Amino acid sequence: MTTIKPDKGVLLVAEPSIIGDVSFNRSIVLLAEYNDNGSVGFILNKPLKYKLRDFIPEISSDLEVYNGGPVEQDNLYFIHKIPELIPDSVEISNGIYWGGDFNAIMHLLKEDRLKKEQIRFFLGYSGWSSEQLEEELEVQSWVVVPNIYENKILGKSNINFWKEKMMEFGGDYLIWSNAPEDPSYN
Repeated sequence: MTTIKPDKGVLLVAEPSIIGDVSFNRSIVLLAEYNDNGSVGFILNKPLKYKLRDFIPEISSDLEVYNGGPVEQDNLYFIHKIPELIPDSVEISNGIYWGGDFNAIMHLLKEDRLKKEQIRFFLGYSGWSSEQLEEELEVQSWVVVPNIYENKILGKSNINFWKEKMMEFGGDYLIWSNAPEDPSYN
């Protein structure tokens, strides 16, 4: 399988060898930032048992909140594809944006104008210091693939996303698509 170099907007697919890491086992991460200082990403396929209303009492939103990664899990982050509604957003790539004016989001939430295909909320993020991601790539912890879904990934990614990627990769990865999360259960 051909992998590409890491960059903003690509996906990191966890290798099956990542076992026992609660955050990254069977994860797919969207890289939101990649530079000489390090990398930031959000895990796309790990929904939590919380809804947005559990964190923001003044709204009644049923939008899911995802585990974005092990860093700063006491903070709420978001990516979206509606920069025209959320000022000060920063484009990651392919029509996916990170952050923006939270007051605008609160207004949109109170009016029930945000759909799950437009925005994704995360507790925490995934972060790598300078060279750390490269070291993990050298030991083959991740497969770097293009985000072929572009901004439609917000509606695409789900708990079966990693399994779908293993099947898509084919070859030796096929066996992992149906393997239990903890191989000792086999």
